[in-house]
Amino acid sequence: MGVRVSGFVSPGFEAVRECFISNFDRDDHYREIGAGFCVYVSGECVVDLHGGFADRARTRPWQEDTTANIWSATKGLTAIAVAVLVDRGLIDYGERVGTYWPEFACKGKEHTTVSQVLSHQAGLPGFVEPITLEEFCDWPTVVSRLESQAPMWEPGTKNSYHAMTFGFLAGEIIRRASARGIGAFLQEAVAEPLGADVYIGLPESKEPRVAEMVPSPLELELDTADLAPEALASITNPTMEPGLPNNRLWRAAEIPAGNGQATARGLSKVYGAIANKGELDGCRLLSEAAIAAMNTVQTDRVDISIGVAPYWRNGHSGNINHMYGPGENAFGHSGWGGAVGCADPDREIGIGYVVNQMGNEALGDERSVALIHTLYDCLG
Repeated sequence: MGVRVSGFVSPGFEAVRECFISNFDRDDHYREIGAGFCVYVSGECVVDLHGGFADRARTRPWQEDTTANIWSATKGLTAIAVAVLVDRGLIDYGERVGTYWPEFACKGKEHTTVSQVLSHQAGLPGFVEPITLEEFCDWPTVVSRLESQAPMWEPGTKNSYHAMTFGFLAGEIIRRASARGIGAFLQEAVAEPLGADVYIGLPESKEPRVAEMVPSPLELELDTADLAPEALASITNPTMEPGLPNNRLWRAAEIPAGNGQATARGLSKVYGAIANKGELDGCRLLSEAAIAAMNTVQTDRVDISIGVAPYWRNGHSGNINHMYGPGENAFGHSGWGGAVGCADPDREIGIGYVVNQMGNEALGDERSVALIHTLYDCLG
């Protein structure tokens, strides 16, 4: 019996549905358990598919409102929250972080700018002192750690992926500028106006909708001996385990670089608005000027951790290896395991993909790449 797939595709996008179904029929480690894929084009939803199961045991069908942990695709939502505050005149990308967060301006961080934080140039790719999961999930603790820590390099002179610290740094700037935690501000400024199911810090009432994350059957091989110190700091303290999102402690916390929960439709609504000049269904999320500022490249250097030049914007990456389709100006953020939120402003395309069977590829999951390129084939 084939997998149950629900939802719709507009006429002309039937090939996307077939590609979505084919991901459940793969005979390799990418074989889907449950997933959702949604696309907006010029403000119109043209693809909205979900199927499979929300748990490893395949007993709970994936529903329209099933959410999954999107790992680093959360960074894109955090960057958009910052952009809203830039649009309101409450944050300036070129301003020093210490203007908003005075306690941060010490030990070589006095001149660090908001843009340097958002483009992974701040020199704080990880925590120097060991940190437990409980401490990691406690906002005051991580903020205090980052305040007291000296940068590993002069801010602005290098970029190395801030895998988890990105979110706490950006999130505290948001908190100081808005008097709201990142979770509450995301709801008030982004999710609720758009009617988008996206969360940082999942309310307990939403727990029944959460998908169980399933680690890749291929063990992630990581030779830490070959890693630069900047890269090592980014990924080993604490070490991220694929099963962490199955823990309520993780889901309840605000971890703006990695614990976002979203439906595919929710992600695509956010990026659909951005792709559609900042507006969707009559809701103005961002001005065109704010989108342009958010999407301005901050560095073309090779990232020490990633090994390629991601062309970091103010919180998003460029279209590395065309993982977001053929559009040269497409941008977005992907997450460990396969989640994607991205926009192509030239074609006015916003995409959301969420999944529970995790893959290990960092620069383009085969499933999402196939779906996105099939979508563009349909568009012609």
